Amino acid sequence: MRCQDARSKLSTQRDSNGAQADTQALREHLRHCPGCQAFEKRQQNLDSVLRPSATPVYGSISTERIMLAVKQQARITQQLEDIRQQQQSRIARWQTVGAAFAAIGIFTLSSIPLLVLAIIIIQTDLAVKAVLLLSSVIDTFVVLGQYLQPGLTRITHDNWLLSGVAFVMVVMMGMWLRLMRHPQEA
Repeated sequence: MRCQDARSKLSTQRDSNGAQADTQALREHLRHCPGCQAFEKRQQNLDSVLRPSATPVYGSISTERIMLAVKQQARITQQLEDIRQQQQSRIARWQTVGAAFAAIGIFTLSSIPLLVLAIIIIQTDLAVKAVLLLSSVIDTFVVLGQYLQPGLTRITHDNWLLSGVAFVMVVMMGMWLRLMRHPQEA
């Protein structure tokens, strides 16, 4: 008998839930072939793992322990429900407070242009000084832009240079993020 035929018969026996279809030739082949013996042993080990055991695993668990676990689960569920309700009431309180803060913030931000207009009308000297200060800052930005324009033009027209600058920025951001992370516990 060939090994392929012997293994096929062993698989057939296994699929038929152990019905013995042993033939003399199969027994003789298994006696002399270590490969098929190992195959049969692997099948038996697999069957013992896959077949349910005769004794149930939960046989030692008492009804009292099951009821205790059910009560504990109900208590935990109730605690979770109480926490959820507390969170909802906190959220409801913070929604009203948040709406009030948002209204105050919007009112404050919208009154800034009116304040600037009042300063311009009432304190013209202060407004003139502010405009002069802002004009010198704007002039500084214009001169800085004129100095940077040739470099920016070169970077934007040369794709390799633009890619290099982008890569350097990504590496620098990665290093910054690495340095800014929380220290790990030893």
